[in-house]
Amino acid sequence: MSVKVIPDKCTACETCLSACPFGAIEMRDGKAFITEACTMCGACVEACEFKAIEKTEEAASPTVDLSAYKGVWVFAEQHNGGISSVALELLGEGRKLADKKKTKLAAVFLGHGIHNKAQELIACGADIVYVADDPSLKEFNDDSYAGVLTALARQHKPEIILAGATAIGRSFFPKVASSLYTGLTADCTVLDIDAETGHLHQTRPAFGGNIMATIVTPNHRPQMATVRHKVMKPAPRNDARTGEIIDVKYDPSGDLRTKVIKTVEELGETVNICEADIIVAINKDPDAPIFSVATYGIVGDVHEVLPIMIRKIREMRG
Repeated sequence: MSVKVIPDKCTACETCLSACPFGAIEMRDGKAFITEACTMCGACVEACEFKAIEKTEEAASPTVDLSAYKGVWVFAEQHNGGISSVALELLGEGRKLADKKKTKLAAVFLGHGIHNKAQELIACGADIVYVADDPSLKEFNDDSYAGVLTALARQHKPEIILAGATAIGRSFFPKVASSLYTGLTADCTVLDIDAETGHLHQTRPAFGGNIMATIVTPNHRPQMATVRHKVMKPAPRNDARTGEIIDVKYDPSGDLRTKVIKTVEELGETVNICEADIIVAINKDPDAPIFSVATYGIVGDVHEVLPIMIRKIREMRG
């Protein structure tokens, strides 16, 4: 939808300026001009007696044949060849969704020297594993990872694609969604299938965590979402499971805008909070947002509370 001025009909009477409740019209070169502040309310259209302003509907996007899309996919993130824990959580949740849809669960596995790990993904719930094992995919790159996943999705048309809401997932997944002309819901904490429509219900915190919003993508496919780490149970492992491993050929000759020169591992004995099973939060503010995700919360001064906690833990450990 858009509101535009027809220059040949505009007489510069300025009636539309006073008619606009948002101050979204100004005079430029002797003609009315609609600015970006326009909300397309249409008040100016009704006010113009010379019919010099019109409101038009934009052409609808092409209708998507939803029935052509089948299957649930998860992006199986890996680090240095090791499958990340968020990938196992996605397989656990993806298995539930696939069972509800009575369809197959596939994992997309990208990297180098990872082929021998593909069977682990099958053991953890995948029916199919698409493996792109290539030296050019050893280091994460938005362009190369998005290119592989986009090409696979266009070829096989999955109904649902999930990724972890990690630094990698948040970085390249929006590019995939944009290329596939579909929506993307970020940081989901709950996923479910609507029993009536079959659409994916994607629930995530909104407005600073004050409400939970459930988002649906009814007219486009695939339905895409990133999932918060540690909010879903990892898939149980069953080494007796069988599945199909499909090798994907990667062509590194595509248009890569960036190049990874060197990866420097973080030094020190730091702990990734995303990998923690229990989170022990201290804050003076009883309404601090961290308390909504922490396992335990203590209201107080960290400089006073922490020494006491350390002393008590040492006493417990003898």
